[in-house]
Amino acid sequence: MDFGHRGIHEMTRVAKALIQAYYAKAPQRSYFAGCSDGGREALMEAQRYPEDYDGILAGAPANNWTPLLTTAAYDTQALTLDPASFIPPAKIPTIGAAVNAACDEADGVRDGILNDPRQCHFDPATIQCKAEDSEKCLTSPQVMALKKLYEGTLDSKGHVVYPGYLPGAEEGQGGWGLWITGPAPAKSLMAFFGNGFFSGFVYEKPDWDYKTFKVDSDLKAANEKTAQALNATDADLKPFKARGGKLILYHGWNDPAITALNTINYYDSVTKKMGQKDADSFVRLYMAPGVQHCGGGPGADSFGAVGDLKFDDPQHSLDASLEQWVEKGTAPSTIIASKFEGQDRTHAKMTRPLCAYPQAAKYKGSGDTNDAANFVCRK
Repeated sequence: MDFGHRGIHEMTRVAKALIQAYYAKAPQRSYFAGCSDGGREALMEAQRYPEDYDGILAGAPANNWTPLLTTAAYDTQALTLDPASFIPPAKIPTIGAAVNAACDEADGVRDGILNDPRQCHFDPATIQCKAEDSEKCLTSPQVMALKKLYEGTLDSKGHVVYPGYLPGAEEGQGGWGLWITGPAPAKSLMAFFGNGFFSGFVYEKPDWDYKTFKVDSDLKAANEKTAQALNATDADLKPFKARGGKLILYHGWNDPAITALNTINYYDSVTKKMGQKDADSFVRLYMAPGVQHCGGGPGADSFGAVGDLKFDDPQHSLDASLEQWVEKGTAPSTIIASKFEGQDRTHAKMTRPLCAYPQAAKYKGSGDTNDAANFVCRK
């Protein structure tokens, strides 16, 4: 319960009491920003404790916790139960290159960034080895494993209990080689988190073996024991809206840890529950092409989220846009995201607009593709 929701709420309560005692004045406004599990915490605050914060910024939220960790175990099995299924790090660039070759130019710009990976229908069978195995192709078991990673976690009846990973996120320092496939079988970060969750949280058995995992029974056990405390999936945000709260969600399309489809699904559930007009009055979602888990990747990943550069400029910062929305009633619109190289944080090598979902940045057809001015937001 403390990890799930109570810890953040109590920290907030005590912080406000300390501020009141020290300054003899309560804080005028309170904001929360977090990414990954911090994004889950952010949504938990909006859902359970709507009075805590005036503005909430939730990035790449791990809010659908039990299905996410179920996916961690499911994908680890897909890659390792048959040793021949494991995809080694040396083959990840081959997958990434094939995805880009199939889909990169669909958005009108050849830049190694998929503007909306949902439009990419890459078939792993196209890179299956035709002769002997090599780093430039996938074996038949590896092709089957890759298809499972893309299609999502299925129960025994074939129903998707958690959406799959999107093409385009495979390569890079923070890509699949770190999060999903790992440097060696069952050594990825998701394998680590999945094992820790089921052995520690769910079963309290340090010797729990992921090879025995079954989606139906283990997800059921995880839900019964932990979902109430850990899952932040309630779409009814009426109390948060009623007290004037504002919520901005964001997610990188290239996230190899938490599929971007998860955040879109949550946003859609809120608009369905509350109606589009009501949702638009206090919620925005921004999808960031080419951005990995909370940052990194080939896309423009600097947009003021969680203490980034230009945090005080609403045109370049989700933080500042949120503050302006809460305090001035000015709803956020397009955010200009930047991509910097190395330690130089003064001159961006690329800028791109981040658009309020479901709009996306479309190239106008002429001009420098590294300049946001040559893109327009539209559906």
